[in-house]
Amino acid sequence: MSFNIRNVEIGGAKPFFILGPCSLENEEFAWEMARSIKDICTKLDVPFIFKASYDKANRTSVKSFRGPGLQEGCRILAEIGRELQVPVVTDVHTEAQATYAAEYVDLLQVPAFLSRQSDLLEACAKTGRPVNIKKGQFLAPWDCSNICEKMQAFGCTQYMLCERGTSFGYNNLVVDMRGMYWMKQFGCPVVFDATHSVQRPGGLGGATGGDRELAPVLANAAMTMGIDGVFMEVHKDPDHAMSDGPNQVYLRDLEKILHNLMLVRKAYEQMI
Repeated sequence: MSFNIRNVEIGGAKPFFILGPCSLENEEFAWEMARSIKDICTKLDVPFIFKASYDKANRTSVKSFRGPGLQEGCRILAEIGRELQVPVVTDVHTEAQATYAAEYVDLLQVPAFLSRQSDLLEACAKTGRPVNIKKGQFLAPWDCSNICEKMQAFGCTQYMLCERGTSFGYNNLVVDMRGMYWMKQFGCPVVFDATHSVQRPGGLGGATGGDRELAPVLANAAMTMGIDGVFMEVHKDPDHAMSDGPNQVYLRDLEKILHNLMLVRKAYEQMI
């Protein structure tokens, strides 16, 4: 299965990237990040989709920042996509949000905790937008066959699965690289979420921790498997990010990370 999201081919010969900050902290910040990431991806000639969330609905603490909200967030994303001519993606958490966001973004994303919510999957499918479905931390790779069957039953032929780690004891995730191989057998594109895979959920007590230095390492490993795409959250100052700071990579490191990933991919293609 392959399809296009605006100017980005999904499931084709060339890997694509989903890049952007965890949250739309404010409009100025969102534009700065989008422009900076586009400049880097244009220089390296790699296709990317800009990502940011209008609402972080599953924060560890009730005191945590959530975002500008559905309407304001979708407006910002739509304007970024239109002016910069890049596809944009955001998370949706309810059927109503899916219907609304589909009018503004190019790709809908189903959070991992909601990957078994049939009503949400159906609502996303009915919008006609492509859908990125994150595999629940509680699911085995082969459980994703049921997700694929649901999407097909709901009439959606443009969807992808996203690996983002599996619960491994308290406050820890582990990535089983075999899982992405098995997920590929279902015939849809598969994306590796390098930054959420290094989270330590609730590891800081009132917030999520993480090991950002491992994100490029795991992404390199995924590239050796011929993965279709890599999802990576990027921030200019992750230590002061308003959400998921410990696992976001520094914007200043992004060019080198992407360059190395493409070198790994080139080596993989020469071996097969």
